[in-house]
Amino acid sequence: MTIPDSVFPSSSLAALEARLAQDLAYLGWPARNWMPARQAAGGETMIDVAIIGGGQAGLAASVALAQLGIRAVIFDRSPAGSEGPWATTARMETLRSPKELTGPALGLPALTFRAWFEAQFGLEAWTALDKIPRLQWMDYLVWYRRVMNVDVRNGMAVTAVQPLPDAAGVRLELRSGDGERSSVLARRLVLATGRDGLGGPAVPAFVNALPRSKWAHSSDEMDYGRLRGLRVGVIGAGSSAMDSAATALEAGAHSVELLIRRPDLPRVNKGKGAGVPGLTQGHYDLPDELKWRIRHYINVLNVPPPHGSTLRVSRHPNAFFNFGCPVLSVEPKGEGMVVSTPRGDFEFDFLIVSTGFKVDWPNRPEFAAIAPHVRTWKDRFTPAPGDEDQELADSPDLGPAFEFKERSPGECPGLARIHCFCYPAALSHGTVSGDIPAISDGAKRLASGIASLFYREDFDQHWAYLQEFAEPELFGDEWTPALPPQERNR
Repeated sequence: MTIPDSVFPSSSLAALEARLAQDLAYLGWPARNWMPARQAAGGETMIDVAIIGGGQAGLAASVALAQLGIRAVIFDRSPAGSEGPWATTARMETLRSPKELTGPALGLPALTFRAWFEAQFGLEAWTALDKIPRLQWMDYLVWYRRVMNVDVRNGMAVTAVQPLPDAAGVRLELRSGDGERSSVLARRLVLATGRDGLGGPAVPAFVNALPRSKWAHSSDEMDYGRLRGLRVGVIGAGSSAMDSAATALEAGAHSVELLIRRPDLPRVNKGKGAGVPGLTQGHYDLPDELKWRIRHYINVLNVPPPHGSTLRVSRHPNAFFNFGCPVLSVEPKGEGMVVSTPRGDFEFDFLIVSTGFKVDWPNRPEFAAIAPHVRTWKDRFTPAPGDEDQELADSPDLGPAFEFKERSPGECPGLARIHCFCYPAALSHGTVSGDIPAISDGAKRLASGIASLFYREDFDQHWAYLQEFAEPELFGDEWTPALPPQERNR
């Protein structure tokens, strides 16, 4: 729940903003622009870096690039204040991460959520806070965007991405909310497109038996008030399944049955156990088999839903946890449906599938020009028998700056100018490109990698500048040349 600013004096937040501005000045942030101006052959100005997505990953990437003197422009299809899932499709009451994590603050204490929160509500309120309310996190990101002066162009959907050969950049075709079309040219492109960054929801085939009005994926934007009085089935038992089930119950659903494939819920979050600085910084350099081992192990054991999210469901007497219930079939019945499982048949009026996301290029027509050419892990790595994992196999094989690689060299010139800074990068780089715990580490790695690539590409210009550089450090009048020793005493 967001506490209104009017309840507390705004002077404390103003003081924090002044402190942050001073810290940025001390650090020289943003840095001096050192990038040579570039124009296309027809005279069109090129953006240094375009970023698709204005959520926390896109913001962190933009600010990290600014620290290195590289200008980025973000394009987001949502209106301002609705970027990312927080105010739209996310349904948890609070974030799942511990409140102490610094998220996208990039090492700036005054840019942390805690500093923002305490400036308005005080230390006592921070101490009493368990986890960060979801909508308050969105409020923080809106503030983050403002105080860091991030250039976000809202209401701009990217309809096509086309890398160009011969260092000519990446062309983005755009459509505004009112249907106006335009295009921009960027030297490099960052995809900060979130959990479903290269695809969309993983939708099980059994929903094909139902009208679209009778089911939803847990990531769909939907008014849960329409579920009042209905018998609701929820497929899955992860975090999003619990959030969807709780939201349906709170909206007045007649009942909610969770159909859970496993015989029990996982109890330990292995991903949390893996989150040490050594892995955050060293995952990319691990041998392939060790990267696969870690990510596959976490996938197989699954991440348990948060304690609070589970209690949010179980406190309702009309919520039912059904274990050992994989869906065998779904058939329409009257205005509802029958879902068959090994434990019997269930009759529902509405079905929510919480079955995660997958890399699904056909679901992202804006990437049609690059999809056939992106090298994935299945193109270059074969896991040990029994360790097969479709999610990992479909993950892109990325370079050190999160850049795509070509499946067949030379088939898609310019593909390496597109950087995958979203969840599917996890197998190559670890979980540094979307989740709160290590988002700053990932943004810094991305920015430093892009800076290196730009310098190498523009080396001749930087070499020429170095040779022409003539700012004097000394003027020749700072000393008097000494006479030879034999002449000093004459």
